[in-house]
Amino acid sequence: MNDKVLSQTAKGKQGRNLAAFVIIATLCMISSNATAMTVPAAGSFAYDLYDIGVNQILLGPIGFVAGVACMVFSAILAIRQMILPAAGVVLGGAFLLKADAVVQTIGAVIS
Repeated sequence: MNDKVLSQTAKGKQGRNLAAFVIIATLCMISSNATAMTVPAAGSFAYDLYDIGVNQILLGPIGFVAGVACMVFSAILAIRQMILPAAGVVLGGAFLLKADAVVQTIGAVIS
């Protein structure tokens, strides 16, 4: 009798797991519109901040040098068999090296 109760309990858990999976899969398939971030109007205070932060630092030589330094540091970490930190540093370096594409699409997260 105990085995019968245990088997019914296991079937109930499988049903709940399947229902949770179906709900999560349905939520993942719902699409939303992606919007791009627009550059602030020239002459405004926000444009000055955008110009310094994005154009001169992130997309400029400072961002490029930081991206290359991240790649070199991740290679050193990989040689030392520290794979998980190296993977994080590679992602950060790739973000810095491809910052122009990231800046254009970041509006989908903000809005």
